[in-house]
Amino acid sequence: MSDAHPAHRCERRLRRLASTIFWTFVLANVGLIVWLWIHNHNLRGIDTNTATLVTRIGGITGLLGAYLALVQVLLLARLPWLERVAGFDRRSVWHRWNGHLCIDLIIAHVVLSVWGYAAGAHHSILYELWGLLAQNFLTGMVTATAGTVLLLVVIGTSIVIVRRRLPYEVWYGIHFATYAGIALAWFHQIPTGGDLNPANLAGPPSPEGVLGQPVHWPSQYWQGLFYGTIALVALRVLLPLFHLWRYRLRIAEVTPEGPYAVSIRITGRDLDRLRAQPGQFFIWRFLAAGHWWSAHPFSLSAAPDGESLRITARAAGDHTRRMPALAVGTRVMADGPFGSFTDAARSRDSVLLIAGGIGITPIRALAEEMQADIVLIHRVASTEHIVFADEIAELAARRGITVHYVVGDHAAGEGRDLLSPTHLLELVPDLAEREVFLCGPPAMIEAIDSALHHAHLPRRHLHVERFAL
Repeated sequence: MSDAHPAHRCERRLRRLASTIFWTFVLANVGLIVWLWIHNHNLRGIDTNTATLVTRIGGITGLLGAYLALVQVLLLARLPWLERVAGFDRRSVWHRWNGHLCIDLIIAHVVLSVWGYAAGAHHSILYELWGLLAQNFLTGMVTATAGTVLLLVVIGTSIVIVRRRLPYEVWYGIHFATYAGIALAWFHQIPTGGDLNPANLAGPPSPEGVLGQPVHWPSQYWQGLFYGTIALVALRVLLPLFHLWRYRLRIAEVTPEGPYAVSIRITGRDLDRLRAQPGQFFIWRFLAAGHWWSAHPFSLSAAPDGESLRITARAAGDHTRRMPALAVGTRVMADGPFGSFTDAARSRDSVLLIAGGIGITPIRALAEEMQADIVLIHRVASTEHIVFADEIAELAARRGITVHYVVGDHAAGEGRDLLSPTHLLELVPDLAEREVFLCGPPAMIEAIDSALHHAHLPRRHLHVERFAL
């Protein structure tokens, strides 16, 4: 079908424009950093001296790696405007590739710099490394080394097999080491960075600044990148405190949803000003004993009505297992709304909503307000994991939604072909002509994503929300 939603088209165009502006800014700074490196005469002599060539390449990899670390901070910070531009799924791809490139460049900087200096001085690499640390103790080499180690720790915990063995709170806390690692590296970059230290820069300084001191624009530019990033992150940290004061959120109701889940309804004042949409999520912090120190993302499980917000969580860890004991009246901090997993992403009049397990939460909210021909599939391992059965039955009767529950364990022989391409087409024969919204755990997402591809669904009509970190 053709796109019959002009407002949706306009919003998608605005998102594409904003995404283009963001990446143009990122790449423009990359170009400026490379130009700065060239302007500081780093191309001179590299064709006659291997040590010089290696050292100079080490310099540019360090500059670019440090810059991409700042980009990584912005991607980690869940800035509201960036969340509107790119939802969790797309931003996760940006975050993963930028993180790989960032750490690769930083490691290359360390290896090439030490190798180049060692070759130039005819020292061993270990001797040169010790000399750099000992002689530059007060100018940031030690702190930069510590910062690099912290960044490597963060990368290590991001490996899927490691992350699944860590509690969410531990993984989340370790990722704050990203900020510490970048801060420690800061004390190295200008004091000893040959392309940033005013004493090493080519050409005369710029006219005197407001304090009567010469202004060296490369170092001022680099500091501006850091201070700008700090300012954006600070605003991001302060926003939940503003929401706490502005909206006065409190728990109004705690409702068990079967043996494994609980719904919490939260009320406040002027909640319509949040402009939350079905399919979006907030990061919630409950100001109660055992909860206040831990913030978790939960999707809205009902369409916001301007007076209350409802979330539903499955007992999967210490935090969620304690949620049923939260008292009515508990104050709540909310950061958001986040995500682009909304009706605005839709460009067709026929929709397939697929949920895996507790991934039904944003799917149920979408089904409540989405004006479309809807088929809903809820994939669960057993009937005990079905939530909102009565609510979805009522929505189906009132709104003409076709609902399929797909129950079974993939590990068992009889469940192996559930939601395979053949099974999907049996349930939804016109699947390729629908807009698909898919939400659930990563393993299920990967399996169904592949099945949808084999069922010839165009990629542009698939929208994914992974229930993962």
